Amino acid sequence: MGYYDQKIMIATCDKKGNITGEIERWEAHKKGILHRAFTLALIYKGNYILQHRKHPLFNGVFDVTSSSHQIMNNGVLEDTIAASTRTLFREWKIDEKDIVGKMKVTGAVYYKAKDPNSIYWEHEYCDVVEVKVNRIPEPNYEVSYGASLVTPKELRNKKSKTWKILSPWTIVAIEKGFL
Repeated sequence: MGYYDQKIMIATCDKKGNITGEIERWEAHKKGILHRAFTLALIYKGNYILQHRKHPLFNGVFDVTSSSHQIMNNGVLEDTIAASTRTLFREWKIDEKDIVGKMKVTGAVYYKAKDPNSIYWEHEYCDVVEVKVNRIPEPNYEVSYGASLVTPKELRNKKSKTWKILSPWTIVAIEKGFL
């Protein structure tokens, strides 16, 4: 069974990130229900690693660098850093020896966006997690078409080719100053 086929329970929340319940992830995305999530910003030598996203939701956009959900388990929300560690291994084969310093949550963003090419919505309170790495990892091609390395200036340039294909949550995180 592939990752996208797995039934995963995630946390519903309010616009401030306070947990209000739980829901199966695809039901949340079909109905546009607000839920908790996180995005990982992988940084190599001061530059951002972008993931060319291969996903049922916002397929083909560039993400900084991976995005996923903290999992609910018996009514308890998984810690964001623990969820980030799990996602780094699944999507990039990164483990602790590849990380420089400590992963840190730089902020959180609220957004809602309809995927124009599917039935799904992203409606999330999303923690932004910064991760410095000592190598450029190879993406897992089950969840990625590839990766690119961009400077912070290029990432933040609204006139760049990169900006035009960034994920909605990445744009909000940039505008809020978290990337």
